[in-house]
Amino acid sequence: MRLLHTSDWHLGQSLHNFERHYEHQRFLDWLLDAIVAEQADALLIAGDVYDNANPSSATQKQLYRFLRQAKERAPHLNLIIIAGNHDSPGRLDAPGPLLEAHGTRVIGAVQRNAEGEIDIESLVLPLTGRSGAVEAWCLVVPFLRPGDVPRGELQEGADPYLAGIALLYRQAFELAQSKRQDGQAIIAMGHCHMVDGQMSNDSERRIVIGGTEMLPAGIFDPAIAYAALGHLHLAQNVGKQEHIRYAGSPLPLSFAEVNYAHQILRIDLEGAVVREIAPVPVPRAVELLRVPSKPAPLTQVLEELAELAPPDTPPEQQPYLEVRVLLEQPEPGLRARIEAALDGKPVRLAKIETSTAARASSIDKEVMTLDQLEKLRPDDIFRQLYAQRFGNEAPADQLSAFAELMLP
Repeated sequence: MRLLHTSDWHLGQSLHNFERHYEHQRFLDWLLDAIVAEQADALLIAGDVYDNANPSSATQKQLYRFLRQAKERAPHLNLIIIAGNHDSPGRLDAPGPLLEAHGTRVIGAVQRNAEGEIDIESLVLPLTGRSGAVEAWCLVVPFLRPGDVPRGELQEGADPYLAGIALLYRQAFELAQSKRQDGQAIIAMGHCHMVDGQMSNDSERRIVIGGTEMLPAGIFDPAIAYAALGHLHLAQNVGKQEHIRYAGSPLPLSFAEVNYAHQILRIDLEGAVVREIAPVPVPRAVELLRVPSKPAPLTQVLEELAELAPPDTPPEQQPYLEVRVLLEQPEPGLRARIEAALDGKPVRLAKIETSTAARASSIDKEVMTLDQLEKLRPDDIFRQLYAQRFGNEAPADQLSAFAELMLP
């Protein structure tokens, strides 16, 4: 049996106010071809399908159109979606009965029965092969909030949220074990932050609940053949566990991810075990550029921008640009100068990142008494903040302008 594992599509995301519908559509079109070319039996989507809890109608249509096309091109395909922390559980669950009739199973939230007990049965789904026979069982656990996890007896000092997640996976695994027959694998899905997982700056929303953030790999029973995870945008395995993997996002969601090798994962099962795990690279529809590669003085930045010569492309294919400037003093006309240097070039200026070579000493490193704070004047604070940020003394014209602002 062959599985494809993907996650963190973030449909509807915008990059510094540039909408990315075109890029997501290019990925979805590529994925449709990959499902056919790879002869996949199942597509596992491990959360954060949408970028926010209230996606636009166009964004929702984009997802539903893909699901319909996937089943048309691969009628045998098992299609499973779990919710991530960016998704609205209710919004994902709402069309569930209709989608299930067309072969797509969506798990937005943990379901409970009339007695308020967690419906473990709904979290264990069969995966069928082309013959229609069950070849594997999948633990479909969405992003878990505190109210989603069961309560059990706690060891002294144990975190109830972390213990509840472990208990839920254990209960689901035990149910799958009772259902499986010889030669059938058990797969797990989850949307969480595992211990040693490497985060991306700027684009990942931290999961912090009750002080607990990262889950140990031990929550997955050793008999689980593969764990398909979502949340972290960098494709990676968890620690030294080759069978516990993040697929990563299919396109860079911030400039911090510009060097990521975006991919989906292909998992080949042989009976109850994994035979091979291989990445399938996702082509990048639109490039992200950082100029310069490291922050530099404005003069150097303008020179590099003048030399920038990307190929002429339609507007939706033009690369996004982050300009990185190292400032020694305030530059009131910074954006205008950068825009002038880019005039006529087929790029989209998404971000201007400014940084300074600040002095080591700063006011927040000094502990001041109440008497000292009381004696501080506004211009004293301005001088120290200026020195902290720009690494030199505030010039006379800046001090004069600040004094004018402080006039009653």
